[in-house]
Amino acid sequence: MKDIMSIDLGRPIILYMHAGSGNHGCEAIADSLIRIIDAIRAYNGADSRMPIVLVTNSAREDRRYRLGDIEKSGLCTIVEENHIDRHLFDHVIYYGYRKLSGDRESFLRYRFKDAFRVYEEKCAEAEVPAYDPQDTGLRPLAVSIGGDNYCYPEMVDDLILAHNVFKKKGFDTLLWGCSIEPDSLSGNQRLVDDLRSYTHIIARESITYGALVGACIDKDKLEIRKDPAFELLKDLKQVPEKIQNGGPVGINLSPMVLERAKYPDKVRDSYRKFIRFILDTTDKDILLVPHVIWGHTDDRKPLGELYEEFKDTGRIQMVEDNSAEVLKGYISCCSFFVGARTHSTIAAYSTGVPTLVIGYSVKSRGIATDLFGTTDHYVLPVQEIEDTDSLINSYKWIMENRK
Repeated sequence: MKDIMSIDLGRPIILYMHAGSGNHGCEAIADSLIRIIDAIRAYNGADSRMPIVLVTNSAREDRRYRLGDIEKSGLCTIVEENHIDRHLFDHVIYYGYRKLSGDRESFLRYRFKDAFRVYEEKCAEAEVPAYDPQDTGLRPLAVSIGGDNYCYPEMVDDLILAHNVFKKKGFDTLLWGCSIEPDSLSGNQRLVDDLRSYTHIIARESITYGALVGACIDKDKLEIRKDPAFELLKDLKQVPEKIQNGGPVGINLSPMVLERAKYPDKVRDSYRKFIRFILDTTDKDILLVPHVIWGHTDDRKPLGELYEEFKDTGRIQMVEDNSAEVLKGYISCCSFFVGARTHSTIAAYSTGVPTLVIGYSVKSRGIATDLFGTTDHYVLPVQEIEDTDSLINSYKWIMENRK
């Protein structure tokens, strides 16, 4: 099995398939990975000038939060993808070309055109070759960092096409920190062939790793390693002393899990009953923690409904939007955390907070299994929540067994 320390990270690197920091899970992955790469380079005595280019869906989002500080420190360069849907003339030209030629990768080459230009400029500044035309083994590295991207069928086609673009440019390719639904590998030979063509794959939990082995992915290419965000720094400087000393009960709820619920109203009711139970039976306050603030899937919407319902108690607070590191600081102060967003729960797990996951996919099952040996009591699949006392019952069990 390939070990991360044996993967050559001391060469020019492009990180791609980063959706932007408005999803603080995406931010947490990118933040942690850049720091991990930098630490491994330092440990191995690699050339510190080797560029890291982070290709993003939204440079504005990234520079608003901690990745902007990381860029200013010189650890990476942020480049926004070209958005073909925002340029009518280009869209028409490329659509016509693709229709006539059948070249489906043309949209992806357009998408990464500026990224390759900036990457080549950074390599020139560092006086290192951008590519390896003589095939001397000093190939640059392209790292797909989208975590659970391969779990979403609507994304797989673009993932495969993007991967092809980087391979044809002469990059070694690394899929880092992935989760993949085992069922998606059955009967989808195109997906399996794409995964087999990566130079390396690092799965973030054992269910995905087992599925990749079962799909006959070369074991020498594979590693299992915890999600990079387990190593995300926490920032307590902006967390009020009252919260740091109070041990509130932290709550995250997302539109995404409600969309995947069989009975979304019962999920909402289970959260309401859980909050009422905490307020009635403990002296703990409630801390609502949004972890994604994109307009089409904004955690502040369902959490805001809970806040409005209980605000008159004086014991509920909504955390303002902030960087992933600051949100991890807030979560680390909780005495218990229930979360729907995977990286909100990773922030809790990695700081020793008793945690209940409202899960919907392989990533929550795999991470909990690796930590505890089972998902029982630790993960409530949102598709199965029918009993509105289920959060209360899971909370009781976890707190009784929290050590």
